[in-house]
Amino acid sequence: MKLSSLNDLLREIRACTVCAHALPLGPKPVLTAHSDARILIVGQAPGTRVHATGIAWNDASGDRLRDWLRLDRETFYNEEKFAIVPMGFCYPGRGASGDKKPRPECAPLWHAKVLAHLPNLRLTLLVGSYAIKRYLWYRNESALTEIVRNTDFTKAAMLPLVHPSPRNTIWLKKNAWFERDVVPQLRERVKNVLKS
Repeated sequence: MKLSSLNDLLREIRACTVCAHALPLGPKPVLTAHSDARILIVGQAPGTRVHATGIAWNDASGDRLRDWLRLDRETFYNEEKFAIVPMGFCYPGRGASGDKKPRPECAPLWHAKVLAHLPNLRLTLLVGSYAIKRYLWYRNESALTEIVRNTDFTKAAMLPLVHPSPRNTIWLKKNAWFERDVVPQLRERVKNVLKS
């Protein structure tokens, strides 16, 4: 079976209404992909600011993520370098303690199809627990902290990251090793992949 072109697939995804009934602001899938991309970022789901602008990671979480990666916005948003494919493509709505979890339809419906068009990927950043649970499925149900702590950031093809949301500032303070030890290794990996 012949794959559709990536552009056709992205048009199809951006027109998706599968879970429109459950989206308080309506469907507005936010993702970027290019066949030359070397790094894949799998996050959670857009927040209200990202929904409004249509630009992934265009919020405080994105500012912190770019700081961790030591990237300017121009490099981060270069689709030939980075593909951004969240677990849920649309804003899922507000829950009791923050945004609701990503809609469960997106990843099973679309991820494999998008990844089939990304032959040049060299590194995947799994940002937040939903992405980590999906892609590091072979791991036991140990805490997110232990999964991140036990990953070899110098070699692993998939790097699990705590979500950079301001809501995780307390976690970052309690786990100072992350920004002290892991972030420099993360920066080095990203830099080397982009140079290769």
